[in-house]
Amino acid sequence: MTPHSKYLDVERLVTDPNTRVIVCCGSGGVGKTTLAAALGLRAAESGRRVVTLTIDPAKRLAQSLGLTHLDNTPRRVDGIKTRKQNPDGELHAMMLDMKRTFDEIVEAHASPTKAAQILANPFYQSLSSSFAGTQEYMAMEKLGQLRKSGRWDLIVVDTPPSRSALDFLDAPQRLGRFLDGRFIRMLLVPAKAGGRGYVKVMQAGLGLVTNTMTKLLGTQLISEVQTFVTAMDTMFGGLRERAEATGALLREPGTAFVVVAAPEPDALREAAYFVDRLVEEHMPLAGVVMNRVHRSRAATISAGRALATAEFLDGEKTPATGGSTEDATSATLTAGVLRVHAERMTTQAQEEKLIEGFALSHPKVSLASIPAFGTDVHDLAGLRRLGADLVDQPAAG
Repeated sequence: MTPHSKYLDVERLVTDPNTRVIVCCGSGGVGKTTLAAALGLRAAESGRRVVTLTIDPAKRLAQSLGLTHLDNTPRRVDGIKTRKQNPDGELHAMMLDMKRTFDEIVEAHASPTKAAQILANPFYQSLSSSFAGTQEYMAMEKLGQLRKSGRWDLIVVDTPPSRSALDFLDAPQRLGRFLDGRFIRMLLVPAKAGGRGYVKVMQAGLGLVTNTMTKLLGTQLISEVQTFVTAMDTMFGGLRERAEATGALLREPGTAFVVVAAPEPDALREAAYFVDRLVEEHMPLAGVVMNRVHRSRAATISAGRALATAEFLDGEKTPATGGSTEDATSATLTAGVLRVHAERMTTQAQEEKLIEGFALSHPKVSLASIPAFGTDVHDLAGLRRLGADLVDQPAAG
């Protein structure tokens, strides 16, 4: 926190019943997954029913929550310590299974016969597993499912650790462009025209383009894509509507985006990108959390003073100067501690300068910070401590 920054009240954010979705985004290596888990735990222990959805395939979230694995089904986390006045809190966690989520859409919106045809289609199997943009759309779909179920007071979404984490903001528009694209319309024409019409239309309407596509992609693949599109034709309208509904959900007052950063130049540049993009898209940005900020409990002792004292002790630590061996050992240890403190104070000053620069560049963005831990957070106790440190900080100014 700096005198120029607004205070992000995280406690109010996670306990406010009007907050229904929190989306955590940020670059890799800044502790975003851990923060998402800590926010979920904090909200659950305040009495809310919470599910944390991770899109990041790393196993850190499962390990920190004491779960052996995560999948497309919410798993209950044991060991939640709810408050006496709010004993009904629950925490569940899950990891997005892109293909399974796509399968659920097909099964829910197609007849059993049609669904079986789609699920068995080779092009569908490839599309649902690795097609560019599918993960972002399926993340939105799963978020929409969780929100519509009404089971959860709060959904915390942990996004992928890269700039592509914000690609889901474009998912509805990209899906619409895909479904309305010339290639899709071209493939639908033959099925509606009949078997012989298929050949005539393809030859008359596409000519050289079709021949080139067949040579490049192969007759089998073209056939698989055409079969898939024909089977999915009746679902296209529903897919578009669902994507648009989830896109609207991300802009509702009950949704809050939290950008996670670290006091490092590269991480702050990424954070600035996320903030600017969210503001540009008119998304409900709650603020930025600065993670792993170095602090000292002896901040009144400057780095220069600590180094000067350490140098003085260097001359006092041998028996030849009249001191005992014990005194020399004590002086050596004290000098070492002072040098570590000086290094920490130097790092703290550098980080404060970086954070202040970010705050000055984004004066309307609220900030909160978390002190650097000596060890990695790997269990509920560590998540609980992180959450406490995050909310137990005075407003700047």
